Amino acid sequence: MKTVYERADIVPLLAEIFRELGYEGATLSRITERTGIGKGSLYHFFPGGKEEMAAAVLADIDGWFEEAVYRPLRHDDARQAIAAMWTNVNEYFCSGRICLVGAFALDDTRERFSRAIGDYFTRWIDALRLALMRAGCVEEEAQTLAEEGVCGIQGALVLSRALADETVFTRSLETLAMRLEAATR
Repeated sequence: MKTVYERADIVPLLAEIFRELGYEGATLSRITERTGIGKGSLYHFFPGGKEEMAAAVLADIDGWFEEAVYRPLRHDDARQAIAAMWTNVNEYFCSGRICLVGAFALDDTRERFSRAIGDYFTRWIDALRLALMRAGCVEEEAQTLAEEGVCGIQGALVLSRALADETVFTRSLETLAMRLEAATR
């Protein structure tokens, strides 16, 4: 029986391939091999080729973060939204995922997707800054703490992966959460 795919079914498969192989390592041959989807079908869904595939993956990640992190930070109860951010980020990344946006920011892919990469980090920092201000931080401190929080998450991802120890990530999130909570008392 032949599997019929929708574009939305393929994006998560592509995300894992890009996470594992990077943009440059994810050749069309490797993508077809790992997904089991022929080149013709891939080009049907992504006429722009690999670049369009990566853009779709970045848009999917952005959508998840908008719903699970940015929007609650901007609109929900500040302290609850910040607490939910730590939980959601821990669940999202603790499955062994690297931050694909962060990984793309570190290599030659950065130029190709600079707007999406920059927007991801800018929106996260800005949403966290706004929540921290609503929780009682002055703007300068909120900006510094928001940058520190996002930097800490990204650094914890790298260290956790380098040491092959997911508990490093979880412990780092707990420490960052305590730091931001203390700043809003």
